[in-house]
Amino acid sequence: MQTNSGGNTTSEKVIRSVLDGCADCDTCRFLMDECCLLFPELYRLYDEEKEHGRPIGEDELQRLSELCTLCGLCPCPDIRMDVIRGKTERVRRKGMPMSIRLLADVQRFGRLSTLAPKAFNRILSFPPVCSMAKKVAGIHSQRKLPRIAGENFFAWARRQGLDRKPHRSPKAAYFAGCTAGYFFPEVARAAVAVLSFNGISVHVPPQQCCGMPTLLEGDERTTLERVRFNLEVLLKTARTGYDLVCSCPTCGFLLRILLRENACYSDAYQKSVNATADEIKIPAASAEHKGFIRLKKSMYHKILTDDGYFHELNPLERIALSESVMDMGQYLKRLHREKRLNTRFGRIDSRAAYFAPCHQREQGIGRPYEKLLQLIPGLTVVSGGGAMDCCGMGGSLGFKKDFHEASLNLAQPLMRKIQAADPTVVITDCLSCRLQFQHMLPFPVFHPLELISQAYELGRDEKEER
Repeated sequence: MQTNSGGNTTSEKVIRSVLDGCADCDTCRFLMDECCLLFPELYRLYDEEKEHGRPIGEDELQRLSELCTLCGLCPCPDIRMDVIRGKTERVRRKGMPMSIRLLADVQRFGRLSTLAPKAFNRILSFPPVCSMAKKVAGIHSQRKLPRIAGENFFAWARRQGLDRKPHRSPKAAYFAGCTAGYFFPEVARAAVAVLSFNGISVHVPPQQCCGMPTLLEGDERTTLERVRFNLEVLLKTARTGYDLVCSCPTCGFLLRILLRENACYSDAYQKSVNATADEIKIPAASAEHKGFIRLKKSMYHKILTDDGYFHELNPLERIALSESVMDMGQYLKRLHREKRLNTRFGRIDSRAAYFAPCHQREQGIGRPYEKLLQLIPGLTVVSGGGAMDCCGMGGSLGFKKDFHEASLNLAQPLMRKIQAADPTVVITDCLSCRLQFQHMLPFPVFHPLELISQAYELGRDEKEER
């Protein structure tokens, strides 16, 4: 669905165009009624306006835009990106409140906090100080804050020499992401261990935040700066023979899906695929059906344009990077399919509820970790949620004072399903989901790579004992 918001409209006009377009379609009134915060409110406002004749105000439109978590579950990519465009227009005009900037810039917060992690944790252990810090940052009083790791992953990687390029192949370049890099370095270390157990040399190239947290809050300048940096470094790394892998589904969603949106409509891409003067060639969406869909340029050239969030960046490079990056689960599944995966796993007797997060599902790679985890002896893996379930955390949004309760309410159906599965552990590859699960559930929560790494270590110990 095209909302035709344009690039020079005000924030309110952009969000209003989203509201009108969705209300005219009406599909998501029922499709997204339980797994989204934005659409139920959108239809409520629209229905009230039609019933009472009172126009929806600017404040209501602004509050509406704050409800989008960019989960990717809604069927129209232009709708969710127009919501982000609306927020971006508002930030351009009015600036960004300091509390939002503190929450949105995960990279900066992570770097500052890891300068003195012990002192940081000790200070926040005092309830009055913690309460004041939450108030300054606009964090809900009941939201648990993650502890700062004693050593962040990037410092550990430098100490291990992973910042230097290895000479031995096969080799992979690992994009860790900010949350694993600064707050859950055990996950990033597990990714390195799993690759190493499979004989793959690991390189951790220079990297910035993927850009999703700042994009979600409308900070276009910071987002484009960081994405531009990653685009240049990662593409150069891929072109020198490295497989590019990431363990964070949100990073993968931005690098593999959002980054390339509309890039195929660019003149540069059309020229690269030898489109004629009167056609637009669009790559077939299905992996099983190679080739192109051909449309008449005279009919569609004003609609199908490379005018998305990342249109300033080279479209061919955007496509090249998106095609080079692989989710770690996807990468390990490929190794298994090619009979190159080390399957010497030790036994882990546990019942795990696995939840495939929104941003992993929206990459169209299936649920690779489910199959991989089932290779571990003794580990029973059950589904911890369906195709339209969402944890409701939305990255840093779940910390917000005004978003917290709505976040928990949105998560309730998923939490009930996980509890009904009666697990001993919960597994998810999204660290945002992990924070929500740790807040709402009594079970320990792990990334799939942590269990796979543990199984490799147990398998090695069993071999040594024999």
